[in-house]
Amino acid sequence: MSEGTLRVVVVGAGAAGTLVSARLLDSAVRAGRGVAVDLVDPAPETGRGLAYATSDPRHLLNVTAGRMSALPHDEGDFVRWLSAREARPVDPGEYVPRARYGSYLADALNRSEAAGGSTATVRRRHDLVVAIERKPSAGTNNGVRLQLRGGGALDADAVVLALGNLAPSGEWIPAGLRESPHFVADPWRPGALANAPTDRDVLLVGTGLTMCDIALTLAVSGRTVHAVSRRGLLPLPHAADAPSRTTFQLGPVTGPLDLAQLKRGVRHRAALYRRHYGDWRPAVDELRPHISQVWQQLSFADRERFLTGELRNWEVHRHRLPPATDQALADAQRAGLLTVQAAEVVKARTSDDGCGVSVQLSNGWSATVGALINCTGTESRIQELADPLVRCLLDLGIAVPGPHGLGFDTAIDGRLTAAGARTAAPVWTLGQLRRGNLWETTAIPEIRVQAAELAARILGRKTAPALA
Repeated sequence: MSEGTLRVVVVGAGAAGTLVSARLLDSAVRAGRGVAVDLVDPAPETGRGLAYATSDPRHLLNVTAGRMSALPHDEGDFVRWLSAREARPVDPGEYVPRARYGSYLADALNRSEAAGGSTATVRRRHDLVVAIERKPSAGTNNGVRLQLRGGGALDADAVVLALGNLAPSGEWIPAGLRESPHFVADPWRPGALANAPTDRDVLLVGTGLTMCDIALTLAVSGRTVHAVSRRGLLPLPHAADAPSRTTFQLGPVTGPLDLAQLKRGVRHRAALYRRHYGDWRPAVDELRPHISQVWQQLSFADRERFLTGELRNWEVHRHRLPPATDQALADAQRAGLLTVQAAEVVKARTSDDGCGVSVQLSNGWSATVGALINCTGTESRIQELADPLVRCLLDLGIAVPGPHGLGFDTAIDGRLTAAGARTAAPVWTLGQLRRGNLWETTAIPEIRVQAAELAARILGRKTAPALA
């Protein structure tokens, strides 16, 4: 490593970490700068994270292939890559298995690494960052030191936190249930479902996208999968045939708006699209590029009202299912392999025979199930997380919670806001951890743009001179 090489540590090798690592290499090549990226994550594979580590071919991307390019400026990259791998012309409108996308992300980083040569490099470290501290320096670009679970340390001029989907929420879990061998706190943990009995029913808590995937895996003859959430709402499906929007489009949302005005406006747009196309979905999709702006225009009180009263209704319309997944779930319900209830878990304990969990719901339903699985989705409230790196960042004041306690508070470029009047450390983040500031920040179309912008920002710092 040359003296002028910029040292960057990317924490997390899922989609966000892989994309930002690739863009750092690309930006370094374009700028003629040296960069050495350490990509740190204990996971055995790069690019998969929680979302794309599944090997179940029934777990599909919930966005069409044509919208999943890793490159903001080249929307066809994923489709071309997949067409070459499968030796067939892949339709941009296809919903493909998520595992294929994880392979694509890993290959995208490999391509950037090959183009980087000896001056723009990435090194994969299968370890876990557990602590971070500022390095004392008289300069204005103070670096940081990261401690690894394996005992080593990494010094960096800049750090990118790409922690992806965080641990599932556990707010609802009754006392004592966590210790039950029949309780699955995180269904995406490797091997988490291996002990679910095939001859006994199971209960899934949560009815969002995670539940839909887990239900498809577990719904087999001889076992009924019961799903429960407070409202019992499943994500709505994408339209089998998306209508063209070439002849009629509404303009961007204008503001500022309050929550009541926003709700009326969205309903009005949906009604207009139904009238023109027989489908409300284009109205929601058209809002997507403007959601972060609208979120920031709402008052704090309106955002709180949205989070407590409107969130689930928005999610089922915004984060939709592939038509094939929706059909498979409907078939499972008709066959009696899946039930969905609107209720909450009142009591849950290991059954008297020690072979399952005895459960009682708020609607009076009770049963003993072979496994109880937490499908409530990731925890966005940063203060609720026990992750040692998150706790360290907050305890040292390198980071503070974002608005409404969601993720970390960040500047417009994704740099962490420090506590009090302290100078911000050279630590940036993207994706899920910016949810409090941006709201719409968890999907690939947003993350790929953030990754490119963040890489350009870090490479634009004056820490490393241009190569001769």
